[in-house]
Amino acid sequence: MSTDVYPEAPLEKAAGLAPTHIRYKVLALTVTAYMITYMDRVVISCAVPSIQKEFDFSIVTMGWILSSFQWGYASFQIPSAWLGDRFGPRRTLTMIVILWSLFTSMVTLAWSATSMAAIQFLFGTCESGSFPIATSSLSRWMLPAERGMAQGLTHAGSRLGGALTPVLVVLIIARWGWRAAFLSCASLGILWACGWYWYYRNSPGEHRAVNEGERNLIKAALEKDRGRRVGRASVPWRLILRSRQMWTLSAMYFCYAYILTVYLVWFPKYLNAHRGFNLKEMGFYSSLVLLAGTAGDITGGTLSDFLARRSGNLKTARQIVGCGGFLISAICLVPACLLSDPYVSLAFSCAAIFGLELTVGVSWAITLDIGDHFAGSVSSVMNTCGNFGGAIGAAISGYLVVMSGWSAPFLVMAALSLIGAVLYLSINAARPISPAAWSAP
Repeated sequence: MSTDVYPEAPLEKAAGLAPTHIRYKVLALTVTAYMITYMDRVVISCAVPSIQKEFDFSIVTMGWILSSFQWGYASFQIPSAWLGDRFGPRRTLTMIVILWSLFTSMVTLAWSATSMAAIQFLFGTCESGSFPIATSSLSRWMLPAERGMAQGLTHAGSRLGGALTPVLVVLIIARWGWRAAFLSCASLGILWACGWYWYYRNSPGEHRAVNEGERNLIKAALEKDRGRRVGRASVPWRLILRSRQMWTLSAMYFCYAYILTVYLVWFPKYLNAHRGFNLKEMGFYSSLVLLAGTAGDITGGTLSDFLARRSGNLKTARQIVGCGGFLISAICLVPACLLSDPYVSLAFSCAAIFGLELTVGVSWAITLDIGDHFAGSVSSVMNTCGNFGGAIGAAISGYLVVMSGWSAPFLVMAALSLIGAVLYLSINAARPISPAAWSAP
């Protein structure tokens, strides 16, 4: 594969006959999984006022409870991704979705801050493999020219799930209490796991609904991209962990996940406690911000693929969208926290998250670009570092609010956005970590 030119669009002639489109159904099922991951994460942030009222938790205590998910999520990224690469996405993703759904339901049994934090940690541990394993599953199905689009749509699905959750959770809490919201989200996960195991296969060749045309199309495109045959080689962890590009990508994602996590876990409370919105308004306006993020996800991945096809320069296409998104976020975060009008502040928050989410589909597409058949393992390293950033952000923001007020967390996020923009300029999506490492023995 050339490291300077983006792989060509799908080679229809290689298929031999009109291909089916089962890969898009697989993508749609994966998008649904991403939606459920964020529904399960966001539900607790929407329930914070109710939980604090029942248990009398301080804002600092609540910060540690909220961050406990991130610590578990970050710590088990690599082991979970290894399981996905070793045993295949079909079984592993089914297993972890069932487990995290069970722990989501167990939050209703918590009796103290320690028990709630422990359950959240275990929930994060089980959900840790969701994105890396899903990325691995798509690497087996999606054409190289569709990577940015696919990653943009999956992450848009997660933000859409997060956007719908505040409105739904507020209604459920108002009618049945905060525990019913957790049980509802857990039920969705169990249903999805059953559907995934029934429909998904680890390769197009194993799926009965895929005809020879689509099978040949996917095979030809992936082999053209790699320039070699892919075998079942062991995951080359030494090469992955010694790659400077891997750590630059991970540092960038640390900045991204810190910012996003603070918005996910603290923004509803911020709207309620600092901007004066009531519970129903809190749910609605929290949803608006994540809907803006959903638009950013779709736009970023699609725009990056378009620029790559148009220019033939994958490196520049990924950098333009990634760096530009972080700069939009940095510029908008400052007025979002400093302006006194709550509605103007909300508008700038929407713009900031739109900019931030322009970067995420591109970032995950890069793990496919540079990681190839081991994209799950490469993405797990990036996501590990990112979610350590998220864990730190969730915990430290409580202290920042107590010491310096609600503007402090936003100003920290603005600084991290600038750092993320600079780091993106050093990432070259057209340079695989090690081309020789992916060759079959």
